[in-house]
Amino acid sequence: MAQAQKAEKLQAYVWEGKDRKGNKAKGEISGTNLALVKAQLRKQGVMPSKVKRKRKPKPLFGGSKKVTPFDIAMFTRQLATMMKAGVPLVQSFDIVADGLDNKGLQELVVAIRNDVAAGTSFAGALRRHPKHFNDLYCNLVDSGEKAGALEQMLDRIATYLEKTEILKKKVKKAMTYPIAVIVVAIIVTAILLVKVVPQFESLFQGFGADLPVFTQMVINLSEWMQKWWFVVLLGIIAFIFGFREAKRRSQKFSDLVDKYVLKIPIVGEILDKSAVAKFGRVLSTTFASGVPLVDALDSVAGATGNAVYRDAIFKIKDEVSSGVQLQTAMRETGIFPVMAVQLTAIGEESGNLDEMLGKVAEHYEAVVDDMVDNLTALMEPMIMSVLGVLVGGLIVAMYLPIFQMGQVV
Repeated sequence: MAQAQKAEKLQAYVWEGKDRKGNKAKGEISGTNLALVKAQLRKQGVMPSKVKRKRKPKPLFGGSKKVTPFDIAMFTRQLATMMKAGVPLVQSFDIVADGLDNKGLQELVVAIRNDVAAGTSFAGALRRHPKHFNDLYCNLVDSGEKAGALEQMLDRIATYLEKTEILKKKVKKAMTYPIAVIVVAIIVTAILLVKVVPQFESLFQGFGADLPVFTQMVINLSEWMQKWWFVVLLGIIAFIFGFREAKRRSQKFSDLVDKYVLKIPIVGEILDKSAVAKFGRVLSTTFASGVPLVDALDSVAGATGNAVYRDAIFKIKDEVSSGVQLQTAMRETGIFPVMAVQLTAIGEESGNLDEMLGKVAEHYEAVVDDMVDNLTALMEPMIMSVLGVLVGGLIVAMYLPIFQMGQVV
């Protein structure tokens, strides 16, 4: 372990400067930190003008894997386990980093470890990586450090992240199936129109009779697709890109999408219940960690993942700040389910608000789980039905002239 720690501390630096004769020189040197490297160069008679850490070359294929939210949840759980076992924080980083397969996550953990070893607080080291650790994560770690209960706080954060990621996966699964139906239907229809229908069209040209209206309509559509397929493809790509950019750049458009997506049958209900589950999970975690309710609501608003609930929670925050009970403020928004409001009321009256909010999260996470399973079971025959109608309709359109000729004969 000591050798591994030593290898991690030793880093390569590139330098530029002047030697003893005043000539320009440059080179590469290894050291544990920038100050010691500069001191070492001066001992060698070099006056460095520029010294910086050498960047590792990126491989052409592969390289460091992307650090996902699930990776952060796993790292938090491992760190909490190490600290609960009595392992010091810096040594916990070493043990966790040593067992990681994801090089990107390993580099992130080593960077945080080096900052903490240099005297930076854990929360301060995390704030240097806002891409991977949001304000909620950093604030909870900060409160855990100040209260001297970092291991308990990390355990709570790990549970919150694990539950949240599982919920996100279920919601993504629910969104994937309808999109899959549409994509498969478009691809199959396009292939039949561009590749199959023209074969029948060349056969029909020798019939010398008028084709049925349905058949002629399909042939016209096939001819149009053969001529303008690239325009259709570019149009679909442009629409998807434009939609994503508009949602990213325009807050008003993004809020409008969030509002109407909740009205989509089945999928909208899943998103609605998942937002309630996130509300309960985040508020339970922050409130149990000693964060005041009004401050906790700020973190909750951005974590629900929907603008409708975000705006509602900001209204709840204003009312709670003026002395209104949380349950009353939730009921007045008109978007929270009755059970969520009732469980919150029981929590406020009994003094166990964090525990009851946790039950709200557990209940609606289970509801989302059941709804996703039901949607999955429903979508499988639906995919077959949609494809059957499309493929069957095109086949009927192509064989109608042949059936008519048989009747004449």
